[in-house]
Amino acid sequence: MFRPFPIFVGLRYTKAKRRSHFVSFISFTSMLGLILGVMVMILVLSVMNGFDREMRERVLSLIPQVMVKTYQPIDDWQALTNIIKEKNPDVIGVAPVLEMQGMLSANKQISFIQASGINPEAEKDVSIINQYITQGKLDDLAPGQFDIIVGSGIAKKLNLAIGDKVTFIMPEASVTPAGIFPRMKRFTVKGIFHAGTGELDNHFAMMNIEDANRLIRLPVNQTLALRLKLKNLFDSNSVAMDVLKSIPDGKNFYATTWKANYGGLYQAIRLEKNMIGMLLLLIVAVAAFNIISTLVMVVTDKKSDIAILRTLGASPTQIMSIFMVQGTVIGVIGTLIGGILGVLAAFKISSILAWVQKITGHQFLNSEIYFIDYIPSQVMLSDVVTICGAALVLSFLATLYPAWRAARIQPAEALRYE
Repeated sequence: MFRPFPIFVGLRYTKAKRRSHFVSFISFTSMLGLILGVMVMILVLSVMNGFDREMRERVLSLIPQVMVKTYQPIDDWQALTNIIKEKNPDVIGVAPVLEMQGMLSANKQISFIQASGINPEAEKDVSIINQYITQGKLDDLAPGQFDIIVGSGIAKKLNLAIGDKVTFIMPEASVTPAGIFPRMKRFTVKGIFHAGTGELDNHFAMMNIEDANRLIRLPVNQTLALRLKLKNLFDSNSVAMDVLKSIPDGKNFYATTWKANYGGLYQAIRLEKNMIGMLLLLIVAVAAFNIISTLVMVVTDKKSDIAILRTLGASPTQIMSIFMVQGTVIGVIGTLIGGILGVLAAFKISSILAWVQKITGHQFLNSEIYFIDYIPSQVMLSDVVTICGAALVLSFLATLYPAWRAARIQPAEALRYE
């Protein structure tokens, strides 16, 4: 089979020779460094993509994206919902909500909670919390029954199960003939959810909005806030302003967005991904520089061969092409193997770390500290193509200087002492 002369010789130089095992070993280590660099870069960026995805699709789908609040109770929230949806096409869901802070007490334990009074049917339009309820269901929050759904962290801390009684203590006082007492109400646990996010699982609870209204002595058909779900949550600030403008007598309303509490965390994840990508690219660059040292040693080892080839009529361009082929082969093989291993590792990293956690009993991500309790991963084709492309370009550039040195070797000088 016909092969161009530079490719034929370059491929032969890439293989091991009896008198150049050390040079071949250096070639292998250069290839190994490239494999590890590409693999680690794909793996780490996939994990960062996983954190970004979980932040967007899990955390930001559970918390309010926009909250429209009022200084006066809203008498007809259904009519206001229709106005907001009609005048703001970027809003795809609206639900009433009543937020309260307090404490839950049960089994001689106490836990701080952020409680939300919700309309179970309308809540499905603005939140995916229903997907994470492991016991019970959202529709169990019937009005007037004083039922509650709590996070798995709360249930674990208070040792709760379905049907247990808990006492909700509000940070408000009630004056009675016997004195001043905190306002309290007994609830029945109707459901437990596990969202995998520490803040929600450990501190969030839900009750029917009519029961919440009774606790704060508000008419059951009123609300103090509306929760909005958007087509694009990153447009929350502009959409919030548009919604306020579309509301009749909007001066009595104000809005908050998810960016106030979670915007910094999301931007930190995006910044970390970019910075880590740049740092890991240095690993690939170091592996590419190893190709330079490898080819320089090969050129020194093959001086006599180069002189003979020049004597037989090989041009400087052909000599240069030989060593460019050799370096490019190292880069292509290293990038290909590293890319395959990186993609496989990225797909399996979550299950591998879960298995390691089970064997060692060590939790890598504590839900009480981090916003999720597992290692996510998402392989993006654009990242894989960019990483492999950068590795190939760096590998090719690394061949230019050694190949140029080889092309400058003069046959008479190289064979003088042979």
